[in-house]
Amino acid sequence: MSVVLRGGRIIDRDGERTLDVEVGDDGRIAAVGTGLSGDAELDASGCVISPGFVDLHAHLREPGQEEAETIETGARGGSLGGYTALVTMPNTDPTTDCVAVVEQVRTLGRRSTCEIIPSAAMTVDRRGTEMAPMGELVDAGVGIFTDDGTGLQDPRLMRRVMEYSTGLTGRLGRPVVLAQHCEVTALSTGGFMHEGEWSSRLGIPGQPAESEELMVMRDIALVRLTGAHTHFQHLSTAASVAMVRGAKAAGLPVTAEATTHHLTLTDAACASYDPVFKVHPPLRTDADVQAIRDGLADGTIDAIATDHAPHAPHAKELPFDQAPPGMLGLETAFALTLDESGLDLPEVLALLSWKPAAIAGVADRHGAPILPGNPANLCVVDPDEVWTVSGAAMASRSCNTPYEGRSLRGRVRHTLRAGEPVVVDGEARR
Repeated sequence: MSVVLRGGRIIDRDGERTLDVEVGDDGRIAAVGTGLSGDAELDASGCVISPGFVDLHAHLREPGQEEAETIETGARGGSLGGYTALVTMPNTDPTTDCVAVVEQVRTLGRRSTCEIIPSAAMTVDRRGTEMAPMGELVDAGVGIFTDDGTGLQDPRLMRRVMEYSTGLTGRLGRPVVLAQHCEVTALSTGGFMHEGEWSSRLGIPGQPAESEELMVMRDIALVRLTGAHTHFQHLSTAASVAMVRGAKAAGLPVTAEATTHHLTLTDAACASYDPVFKVHPPLRTDADVQAIRDGLADGTIDAIATDHAPHAPHAKELPFDQAPPGMLGLETAFALTLDESGLDLPEVLALLSWKPAAIAGVADRHGAPILPGNPANLCVVDPDEVWTVSGAAMASRSCNTPYEGRSLRGRVRHTLRAGEPVVVDGEARR
């Protein structure tokens, strides 16, 4: 069935224009113009038609932790948030550190509403002691490696992983991306929020900013030594942003992401002692939040990621020091970025769509310009719709959103994945 998106304004990396979009029954864009006809229509009046969003950092918990989320429910939440592709993290059970688990994740993903792109662990079982079989994984099509949730502590092993990754570029056909969770655990262990004024007031042990910054500094030095493409995950401090800015100015192959919670919330939120505000890395200071926003504005930070981290309700009801860190992010990312980043709409869409698509190596099918012949992975957003966040109403099996009850501006009206409408008028099609 062909579908026409009628009455919208197109924004993609080629610019802006007001035209209708016809999607053919082959999952590709058939035409862009006026007076188009199809078997069905989706109203895009007052809205913007964009390439679908790409999340570089999503925890979908399957296999092994399905009580909190499944690939199906996480992808449905992604579709409601405008995403057409999700890069899943490997801290599953079993760990995604071998071809068999990668294929299991892909198989589950084929039944979902987003393209699921599994990353794999850099080290066996994410223990940080032995390199994972990266060659086999690259041959199986894996292009992103990360031990997310823990930073790789051993600098000698990190150097070896970097050197090995550069040798795999030819086999993959593009650079292998090493995505690093920057945290020196010798400094952070025993801390449950940012170490600073608020942790002192609240009596909660803190994690110093330096636990992140020392690893950012180390890995930039190792990138200079090896030339490996390194992607810094969820930057959260002003000094981290400054170091990445300097590395880019020096021409090093580094990229970076920031999460919506690190650009919208500060450690003052922890004053409620509500574990919904416990996250890893922790919420930081007002100055850090401003540095994240500045880094997004000047291109130091390449992408907005969600670090979507669902947890079953009983786990988040534990005391602050015992509850697991993490927040939901897929359904609120667009509105939060539009509302609070200080960026204009085209810049927001770039950070959510075609820029992360390039890092993930999927720019041939996600984030591509809206032109005839390109894959129809699209979302239609209403930048003016105001809505109220409700964790219970989200598609996730979990409800741990820190924005509960908050009014946001900007919402996804439709999402099309490979030409199929998977969200229509803000409702997910099952």
